[in-house]
Amino acid sequence: MAAELTGTYLTVDDGRPAVRFSRTYGHPIERVWQFVTDAEELAHWFPSRAEIDPRPGGTINFSGDPNMPESTGRVLALDEPRRLSFEWGGDELHFDLEALDDERTRFTLTNVLKAADTAARNAAGWEVCLAALDAKARGERFEGPDSGAGAGWKDFYEGYIEAGVPSGAPVPGLD
Repeated sequence: MAAELTGTYLTVDDGRPAVRFSRTYGHPIERVWQFVTDAEELAHWFPSRAEIDPRPGGTINFSGDPNMPESTGRVLALDEPRRLSFEWGGDELHFDLEALDDERTRFTLTNVLKAADTAARNAAGWEVCLAALDAKARGERFEGPDSGAGAGWKDFYEGYIEAGVPSGAPVPGLD
C-alpha cells in the first residue's frame, strides 16, 4: 500500500525550493507552541534534540540524531505563540501557528531547502516526524522519528519520488 503523502513541494517567494506540511490540532495555540519550542516536547517528535534560546538571533543546539553530527543554528524569527523560524543544517524551518478557535490550532511547517534535490528525502523525514507529533497531540505513545526503517520513511521517500518531487541527495545513515 502506498504511503499517504501530506507534504507539498513548492517554491517560496524568493525562489528557493521548500516542502510544506499543515495539520490541525485539537489544542489551544499555547499548547501547540510548547510542542515546537520546549526541548522536552520536541524530543517526542523532532529528529534532533533541540535546545532553543528563544529570541531572534538566539542559538539552537542540535544533538542526539543518530544520523547527523551535533550542530548549532540561529533563531531567525520569533513571534510567540505564532511563529518560530530558525536555521538548521543550511535549511530554514518555519513553524507557523494559527488559532482557529479556543481549542484548535493550525500548525504549518515549511522547510526551506538549501538544495532542491533534498526535497523528497526531507519530506519523507518530516512525514515520520509529524506522525510522531500527531500521536503526541492525541496523547498516544509513538516510538519517535528515529525508530529506524520500520517507521515507514522509505515508503514516503519512494512516494515523493513517484510524485515527481526532486530527489538524489545523500540519505544520512543509508548512503
